[in-house]
Amino acid sequence: MTEVIVGLVGLILVLVLFLTGLELSFVMAAVGFVGFSILRSWSAGLNLLAKDFFDVFTSYGFTVIPLFVLMGQISFNAGIANRLYDASYKFIGHIPGGLAMATVVGATAFKAICGSSPATAATFAVVAVPQMDHYHYSRKLSTGIVATVGTLGILLPPSVTLIVFGIITEQSIGKLFLAGLIPGLLIALFFLVIIYGWCKIDPSLGPKGERSTWSARIKTLPEVVWVLVIFFMVIGGLMNGFFTPTEAASIGTFLVLLLSVVKRDIGFKGYVKSVSESLRIACMVLMLIAGSSILGHFLAVTKIPLIAADWIVSLPLPAWLIMVLIAIIYLIGGSFIDDLAFMVLATPIFFPAIAKLGYDPLWFGMIIAITVMVGVVVPPVAINVFIVKTITNAPFSQIYAGVYPFLLSLVFCALLLFIFPGMATFLPNYFMR
Repeated sequence: MTEVIVGLVGLILVLVLFLTGLELSFVMAAVGFVGFSILRSWSAGLNLLAKDFFDVFTSYGFTVIPLFVLMGQISFNAGIANRLYDASYKFIGHIPGGLAMATVVGATAFKAICGSSPATAATFAVVAVPQMDHYHYSRKLSTGIVATVGTLGILLPPSVTLIVFGIITEQSIGKLFLAGLIPGLLIALFFLVIIYGWCKIDPSLGPKGERSTWSARIKTLPEVVWVLVIFFMVIGGLMNGFFTPTEAASIGTFLVLLLSVVKRDIGFKGYVKSVSESLRIACMVLMLIAGSSILGHFLAVTKIPLIAADWIVSLPLPAWLIMVLIAIIYLIGGSFIDDLAFMVLATPIFFPAIAKLGYDPLWFGMIIAITVMVGVVVPPVAINVFIVKTITNAPFSQIYAGVYPFLLSLVFCALLLFIFPGMATFLPNYFMR
């Protein structure tokens, strides 16, 4: 068999083994090891296996992943999201759909210190849905927005998805964080517009809440200010080169922990729980990267990424249509495999083609991030919907009925990125020349 055929058989085997229920990280590592050994030698395969695992789990640069995850888990267990939601509700809870809009604002602010989409969906399913139930909101609206708003963590910093994308493609994590700000905030704004318009058309979906006094509103502002201070210290330090992404994650985590301890929002048990959850999530992500690295070295030997890039570029189609097809492949693949896992698997194959087509890697990262956002709320593998279903016990049909209107925001933002790619590149080019 030729090297290309061995590579294609390996990729098919990865998908087949994964569909049997095996973890994708172990599947990629096993297939990559066996394939590399067949094409080179078993001794070389064993050396590759040991080296790639050692390099990933001892890399100083990869410590940014567990640190940012820990930052989010401490915030989650310290109840910071609850107070951000309360602050948002005090200001806009009295307008039609105000509680749902407060959920968007609160979750967007929470994203400044939490890069986990499932954690955000879980937090606001516990915090926001009971409040909306109390004011007789439609479960379609309440569960739909809670499931969808969690996706903002994929685009807004400190996003674990963007960190992994930056590691795979060797792009600046700081630039990716900046690139995600405008599209992420724009999607949050679209969510607010959809909620307001939907509740204007059908007021029964989101009745008005109680109007808060200005003194009650002002009392909630310190919670928002502290989050913004931490966010701007982390992102501002990255932008100005004061510290590396790992140092930024360390500082952000320490500040969130310090704030939580000083305010007595978290005890020793809460801290231990945060560390335990962070280790579990970080090890999962690092295993994906290690498995992808081994599979990537195998594919590099087969030259499949280069052949695929040449074939894609040679298609008699406009470059923008090729990019749309690639995004659709990510979307379909993420519908059957965990979206982060599929991104880790597919990006090394498609990224060379993107470079040859002349697209900016930061822009490509934003397009892929939006496809992942869609993937976590559409069936069959819709982790955010599963989380909301488990916590609220709402039927899937009801949650999906509330999710679909907000998907328009994601599609519209992706369309705007195609028309105005500067949405993704302006801030990185301005602040990090």
